[in-house]
Amino acid sequence: MSPYAALEFAGGIGLILLGMRLMTEGLRVAAGNALRRILAASTDTPVRGVASGMLITALVQSSSAVTFATVGFVNAGLMNVAQAITVIYGANVGTTLTSWLVALVGFNVNLQALALPAIGVGMGLRVTGGSTRRGSVGDALAGFGLFFLGVDILRMAFSDLGAAVDLAAFALPGPASVLGFLTLGVILTVLMQSSSAALALTLTAAAGGLVSLEDAAALVIGANLGTTSTAAFAAIGATPNARRVAAGHVLFNAITAIIALATLPLMLWLAQRLGAMLPAGPAGIAATLAVFHTLTKVTGLLAVWPLTGRLVGFLAGRFRAQEEDLARTRYLDTNVLTTPSLALDAVRLELADTGDMALSLMRDALHDIDTSTDPRRPALEQRLDSLAGYVNRLHETGLPPSLHTALPLALRVGQYQADIAQRAVECERLRRERREGRQTPAVKAVDDWRLRLARTLPLAGVWHAGAHPDTDWADNLLADYAGLKQQLLQEGSQGVLPVRRMVNLLDEISAMRRALEQMRKGAQHYLEMRGLIAGASAPPQPEETDSPVEDRDPPPGPPPANA
Repeated sequence: MSPYAALEFAGGIGLILLGMRLMTEGLRVAAGNALRRILAASTDTPVRGVASGMLITALVQSSSAVTFATVGFVNAGLMNVAQAITVIYGANVGTTLTSWLVALVGFNVNLQALALPAIGVGMGLRVTGGSTRRGSVGDALAGFGLFFLGVDILRMAFSDLGAAVDLAAFALPGPASVLGFLTLGVILTVLMQSSSAALALTLTAAAGGLVSLEDAAALVIGANLGTTSTAAFAAIGATPNARRVAAGHVLFNAITAIIALATLPLMLWLAQRLGAMLPAGPAGIAATLAVFHTLTKVTGLLAVWPLTGRLVGFLAGRFRAQEEDLARTRYLDTNVLTTPSLALDAVRLELADTGDMALSLMRDALHDIDTSTDPRRPALEQRLDSLAGYVNRLHETGLPPSLHTALPLALRVGQYQADIAQRAVECERLRRERREGRQTPAVKAVDDWRLRLARTLPLAGVWHAGAHPDTDWADNLLADYAGLKQQLLQEGSQGVLPVRRMVNLLDEISAMRRALEQMRKGAQHYLEMRGLIAGASAPPQPEETDSPVEDRDPPPGPPPANA
């Protein structure tokens, strides 16, 4: 191979890669949010999920791009892992369109007559369209032209190389040859980061007579395996759901490759019979490989489809993050829903555990520990959401009147705990934003009050206090709040404390006071709920207008999603 031929070969690969990138990015941007809407709205059933994956991959010509988008939707909560797996199935089938384009178009038409006008029109749209959708369509059209121009250059390079070099002499005997070319397919795809480019390279090499049909089929299988590297690399350090979707992508392609290798002679025989029905000529072996590529993907889909539920369950137990373990409820067992007294006792125990989480967040915030990104916060929200769902199901079981009153109390306690976690973040933020200055008597009083609150927190955990918990633990702190506020206002009015610093401190103690009130109300309602569950006779509930404290209570309902 002459130096010029080697450079021509490299240039052809470069044009294919550049064309694929322009085509994929151009189509993705030109489609705007349409593809996102299709993918988000069309995955409610497994069949629609597969169809959406196939359609969008066929449009953007990149299974990796669809995989990345799917991972993003899972992380955003627009779809779950089970839905994402079906989209991955469809994306793997949809990527076979590239091999059909190369096989049926790339060898039966004058590629330069097709590619050069596409590049010209595409760049015209890009120049006149700028950053608009028309410019993105121009990128896609130019990328299409560059892709097929690269295929044409590779076809000529392989034709010259095939006449000079007999690659059959390098083939290994028996199954070792298939494994060698399979490995080569993986390596090529990993290096080029595009299975479509690797497939174009394989099909043009096979059409040029450089490799046998069996070895080319092994290259196709290797390219399918190699395309998982993109998702695998992207999943490093990503969220658990991202890694689960990437693992599902790898498992699907690995299973497909194993089936294809095990049935390689049968697959090739069937591909040759089906390929014979297509237009003959120079594209004969390329068309056979395109059929083979589609057969392997469809066979893999048929083999994995019945196992989807088990695959999702297997992935759910892997790549678990700390917040996911924290978010798992510990006591809510659906099996005891038919026994209301046991189910209510499970609710009580769960609220005690989530109460400890909320109080620990507040304790850390009062001790200047950053809680804004603490995994306990989203975990607490998820557990309280699960608790609300459990209480709703318990309501439908037909509780006796003596226990029915405990359900809204449980929801109120959960809401107070969610509010405490939110106040913890607010207190920590205000503490961090506090303006520096001298330690005036009012500032020292604020710090002392905050430390008293931190020392009082264990008393808020009334679930640990036995039968006779302390019920007036918050009174002294709340009684001192008004004097503390007045002291800050007085120093601010006298110029001892800068006004902005005074406002910051007022906001800080206000957030701590609200947290203290939420803790007190949550403790009161928890004790009342515990008494009802234990069968104790509870006094009639006062009317809302009779108690100013109760007037400020939030209405019964599930904890807020974004506490």
